[in-house]
Amino acid sequence: MGEEINDNLINTDNGSANKTNGEENGDTVGSDEKYYTLEEIRLHNMSNDTWLIINDKVYDITSFLEEHPGGEEVLLEQAGADATESFEDVGHSTDAREMLQQYYIGELHMDDRKKENTKDDVHVTNSGEYSSWTMWLIPAIAAAVVGIMYRYYVFEHKSS
Repeated sequence: MGEEINDNLINTDNGSANKTNGEENGDTVGSDEKYYTLEEIRLHNMSNDTWLIINDKVYDITSFLEEHPGGEEVLLEQAGADATESFEDVGHSTDAREMLQQYYIGELHMDDRKKENTKDDVHVTNSGEYSSWTMWLIPAIAAAVVGIMYRYYVFEHKSS
């Protein structure tokens, strides 16, 4: 029953989220946590109202657009969507990641996380496992073959 109350609050006070949750640092868990659906976030894709999703956290970066070192166009391309991959690809500094916390307004709704991330997580995990064992297996096999050939060559010349 408590979940029903929280869902109603999520859907009814979208306007007050900027003031109340915008001051939080993103570490708050529990009933104070604000969850946004992808549909809600997609509505915030204008230069005067810009939200991003990075690592399942929602940020209102409207006031940061003009300050962004890469220009506001880069951020506006990702507005209202998941910018995690772009954010990680650029290789932002620790300071940039800490600065991001002041724009935190809530979390991506759990249902939307599962839809977006399930296939990607499996793909990344599997490719990571594959590359980790092949990184040591192939050189180990090559070293064993070279060792066997060396011993065979050395023993063959001693017996002649």
